[in-house]
Amino acid sequence: MPSGDAPAAFRPALSRRAVFAAGIMLAGRASAQEAWPSRNVRIVVPFAPGGTTDIPARIIADHLAKRLGKPFVVENRSGAGGALGIRMVAQAADGHTLLHSTSAVAVLPALQRDPGFDPMTDLVPITMTAASPILMVVRADSPFRDLPGLLARARAEPGKVSFSSSGIGTTVHLAGELLRARAGVDLLHVPYRGSAPSGTAVLAGEVDSGFLSPIEVLPHIRAGRMRALANCARTRTLLPDTPTITEVVPSYDGVQLWFGLFGPKDLSPATVALLMAELAPMRSGSVLSERMGEVGADTLLDGPEVLAARLRSEVPLWKSVAQQAGIRSE
Repeated sequence: MPSGDAPAAFRPALSRRAVFAAGIMLAGRASAQEAWPSRNVRIVVPFAPGGTTDIPARIIADHLAKRLGKPFVVENRSGAGGALGIRMVAQAADGHTLLHSTSAVAVLPALQRDPGFDPMTDLVPITMTAASPILMVVRADSPFRDLPGLLARARAEPGKVSFSSSGIGTTVHLAGELLRARAGVDLLHVPYRGSAPSGTAVLAGEVDSGFLSPIEVLPHIRAGRMRALANCARTRTLLPDTPTITEVVPSYDGVQLWFGLFGPKDLSPATVALLMAELAPMRSGSVLSERMGEVGADTLLDGPEVLAARLRSEVPLWKSVAQQAGIRSE
């Protein structure tokens, strides 16, 4: 009998063992390639319920649940200016936790000594979901007819020309500080507790100007109560007749209010690709694009590379602006 042959009595047993081993191997491969998601997915929003970050997050959650056959649940985890919720996702290890945040992801490292996450290493960019311009506005009867006029007054009377924001360290505040730094003028920052009182201060004449989002100012602009002096973005979006700050101050870095979808650092490229494929139909003619248009925002969904580039640009930018403005880390 050749040494490689088994006795006939043992052949059935060997055959059964081979089948059993093959079954284990196939089961292991199937488990390793199990379709994502295999269970409920959390989308953490690092702010209180009802805010503008919730709008795209909940629409996206509903869309993905229908497309992928598993519940996508929005979970609001506010605290520490957004750092609490972002940190939760950065530390998640369940493979089924995502983050939908504002540009706070890029801003917080400039404001907090240790926000508990590094946006460059602890999060995987999936896509920017939407973006809207930051508008520099004045009251309709303001003596400042354009941005060059306001800057000329600020140079002539340092510290006298004021701008409001929704609070120290917010993106709109930093947009104003960026103008002060790039234009080399001494503007007076007047912070308020939220966007609504900041806009009211402009209307009441308590401040000369304000940096606000379209959702707060478009109704007033259309009603003739406010005028937009400038757009902080790189291009003339939303209001074509309103110049960008960059047109007046070429060194100004175009900035926007934006929303982004992220995963923890171990989120696989395959999952990112799957999410982008399922989100693609929402770019236009969708509930998301319609709702974003209503608040003056553009729906983007332009992929991980664009969001990664935004982080690489803005994280060092805001650190520099915060340092120049003397905004202390917490």
